[in-house]
Amino acid sequence: MPALSTGSGNDTGLYELLASLPAQLQPHVDRQEDLAFLREMFGEKSLHSLVKIHEKLQQYEMQNPSPVIHTATTLADDLAEELQSKPANTEIRELLKLLSKAHVKGATIKRDEQTGAIVVARIMRGGAADRSGLIHVGDELREVNGVSVEDKKPEEIIHILAQSQGAITFKIIPSLKEETPSKEPKFFVKALFDYDPNEDKAIPCKEAGLIFKKGDILQIMSQDDATWWQAKREGDANPRAGLIPSKQFQERRFSQRRPLPHVQPMRNSTRRSYAEYGTSISGVYIAGLRRSFRLSRKDRKTNKSMYECKKSDQYDMADIPTYEEVGVYRRQPLDKYRLVVLTGPVGVGLNELKRKLLISDPQHYGVTVPHTTRAKKSHESDGVEYHFISKHLFETDIQNSKFIEHGEYKGNYYGTSLDAIRSVLSKNKVCLLDVQPHTIKHLKTSEFKPFVIFVKPPSLERLRETRKNAKVISGKDEKGTVKPFTDEDYQEMILSGQIMEFQYGHFFDKTIVNDDLTTAFSELKTVLKKLESDSQWVPVSWTHT
Repeated sequence: MPALSTGSGNDTGLYELLASLPAQLQPHVDRQEDLAFLREMFGEKSLHSLVKIHEKLQQYEMQNPSPVIHTATTLADDLAEELQSKPANTEIRELLKLLSKAHVKGATIKRDEQTGAIVVARIMRGGAADRSGLIHVGDELREVNGVSVEDKKPEEIIHILAQSQGAITFKIIPSLKEETPSKEPKFFVKALFDYDPNEDKAIPCKEAGLIFKKGDILQIMSQDDATWWQAKREGDANPRAGLIPSKQFQERRFSQRRPLPHVQPMRNSTRRSYAEYGTSISGVYIAGLRRSFRLSRKDRKTNKSMYECKKSDQYDMADIPTYEEVGVYRRQPLDKYRLVVLTGPVGVGLNELKRKLLISDPQHYGVTVPHTTRAKKSHESDGVEYHFISKHLFETDIQNSKFIEHGEYKGNYYGTSLDAIRSVLSKNKVCLLDVQPHTIKHLKTSEFKPFVIFVKPPSLERLRETRKNAKVISGKDEKGTVKPFTDEDYQEMILSGQIMEFQYGHFFDKTIVNDDLTTAFSELKTVLKKLESDSQWVPVSWTHT
């Protein structure tokens, strides 16, 4: 092999060397085919790209670069978690070891990359350090309780602080940089998910994290860090804030990893459909109480599912529940009552609870009168049992988004309109509305201010015991044959409830387990009484009207 010239000296890179090879080899290659092959091989764009990457990595190899973006810790933890689910090999084990290093993990205190000093990275709002005003972000930490920390890692120092009792003494060197006081307005959010910092691999300091449950009201104390907010639970005596994932960060995590509920699928699963709305209570016909039908396989093939809800691009987007900004609302004497929405699986007892409420005070509670395109029967009156309208008008109202729910049954349209809700509320009554949970988001407006109650089934054993004499109406024939509940019905009810709670639980303001109808009704009455008299946390936009 002949000696090859490297052109302009030792500074010439591998990329330039490869580019010059065909010309330097030409005098030593006899066949034109061989020369063409060499030119094609060394001129390959992908090879040149790989060589460029190699040279860039060599340039950075001796620089020992550090992360330069504030989300480096989060990204490192995301990557580590992803790698842990893969089959382990030498490269994965080495990368996991690198990602666990302190300079990647970070902490509430951290080691300065330039000076090596231990410095304060974050001050927790409301804590002793914040209230004293003596410690600031950027201050260098020299001693804790007389123990030098110069040779210790941030994790070791945090452990010392966690084990300390009583007074803690710090020796610090103040930062030369003046800290600008935060002027962020403090606001409140409702948590729409459970959170435990001890189970969060991404949090920079587990000890500083705040545990909360879905439905808790949190006061946001600081958003200085775009990834980790500081917050405290409303009403907590402890003034110190804790770390929680920010809305943007949690949305990103949920969108990537939100798990599916672990439930067993049912064979021959049935679907919900409705026919007649009206029912008789003590001889008085009351519209708005729907009869639930179990459809046979034949029925399910020939009937369109009831009910569909109105469509919009906004609502068709995936819901990612994290936090909802809230404010305090209390109904004033001249205000309309809040809309009461009941939801739950078929057979759980929504109709029974509505009936008992209507009987208990028919002047105070009301239900919507539905619309239909079917022909009026001789004993019916327009606006009492139904609003009877033409198919053309019904379809026009669908296009104009006037229905909350609508569908077709045996060739006729049925639906619940927004105007029907307004009609009940305008009579100074509490409107009781029974809908499927996916329609709730369409009702979440400042006009209706819905209070959503999820009626949940009890255990299978309790269903067998409490519903042993109950009947269900089959949709196999025109008469609607009455049949007793089966274990399949109970299991389907429980499964449907689990799916509803998982997918739409962030919409629910109250959950009532209908174990015993009398007890559930008493609990419902108590909840509704407080709803009319007490203050509640509601979406902040509802408090501006």
